[in-house]
Amino acid sequence: MNSPGNSALRDPLSGAPPVRPGLEIDLTAAIITVSADQPLILTTPPETADDEAANSGGLPSGPFNPLAHRTLEIGLRSWVAEQTGFEFGYVEQLYSFGDRGRHARPGDSSPHVVSIGYLALTQLRDGGAPTHGSGRWRNWYGLLPWEDMRGGRPAVLDTVILPALNNWAKQVPSAGEGPRPLGRAERVRLLFGTDGISWDEEKVLERYECLYEAGLMGEAARDGRPSTLRDSRPPQLGSTMPFDHRRIAATAMGRLRAKLKYRPVVFELMADEFTLTALQRTVEAISGKHLHKQNFRRLVDHAALVEPTGEVTSRTGGRPAALYRFRREVTRERPAPGLKLSVARQV
Repeated sequence: MNSPGNSALRDPLSGAPPVRPGLEIDLTAAIITVSADQPLILTTPPETADDEAANSGGLPSGPFNPLAHRTLEIGLRSWVAEQTGFEFGYVEQLYSFGDRGRHARPGDSSPHVVSIGYLALTQLRDGGAPTHGSGRWRNWYGLLPWEDMRGGRPAVLDTVILPALNNWAKQVPSAGEGPRPLGRAERVRLLFGTDGISWDEEKVLERYECLYEAGLMGEAARDGRPSTLRDSRPPQLGSTMPFDHRRIAATAMGRLRAKLKYRPVVFELMADEFTLTALQRTVEAISGKHLHKQNFRRLVDHAALVEPTGEVTSRTGGRPAALYRFRREVTRERPAPGLKLSVARQV
C-alpha cells in the first residue's frame, strides 16, 4: 500500500494508469499601447498558415527557466524580446491561470501548465508602425468587440450575444457545472447590462467567461467543451487565440480599466507632452466609452494630474492647442491619484 506522500494519481478523465503529474510555469504578456485613438495589443504570428484565418495569433509567452532566468520578470522580458523584438517599460503581474488546460483531452499526461499573466504598457514613438519585429499590433477590440461602447452599444450584443445567452440561461445546467451564487439569467443581466442594469466596463473577464461557458467562444469549441448550444455552431465573436491567451487579454483589459480610476497608469501610454484631447481619447480607447469633453476636463483639473508646459501645438489640424505634461508630484500627495471616470458621464 502506497503512503499518501508517494501515491500516484490516475487521470480523472480516462482512468489511465497512474502518472506523476509534472508542472511547468508559463510566462505570458499582454502588452498594450494606444495609436491613432485605438488600443492595440502585441501578438505573435499563428503557428501555421492554416491557423491564420482561424485566429489572431497568440500573446508573447514562454516557459520560465529557473537556471536561465533569475526572476519571473526577467524571463518574461526575454521571451518577449526573442519572439517579437520588442522591449517594454511598465509591467505588473496580472493573475495566475492554473486550470487544467481547458483544452485537455482524456489520456493527456503532459505537464500541468500554470500560466502567469502580465500587463505591460508602452508607447509607439512618432506614430509607431503597426508591426515590430515578428510581433504584430492588433486592435484589442478585434478580440473582444462587444467591449467597445465609444460609438454606442455594439449591435452584436443585441442581435447575437443576448439572444444566445438568454437561450442558454433557460436551459438546465449540466451535471458537471458547479454551484454558483447567481443563476445564469441573473449573471447575464448583471454582466451585459439588461433590464436597467448599468454596463460595468471593468467586468471584461466575467463577460468572457460567461460567453465561454455558454459555448459562444471559438475557444470553447476548440477545447472540446460540451456546448449548451448544441443545435448551432458558435458564432464568430472576435478572433480566437491559442490556449487561454484571450482569457488573459480579457483580464488585462479589465485590470487596466479599473486602474485608470485609482492610479495614473494612463500616462504610461502618453508622450511626455500631450493635449487634453489626446489624453481624453486615450482614456476613451481603454475604457471603451465616450466621455463628455467638459466633464472630462473638469475631472482632470480636479484630480490635479497634469500641468501646462506653456507651449502649444498646431499639429491638431485646428486652432493651436495647449500642451500638458503629467504632474508627477501627485503620486506623493495622495495614495490613489486616478481618474474617477464615473464623474465623467457618457454622452
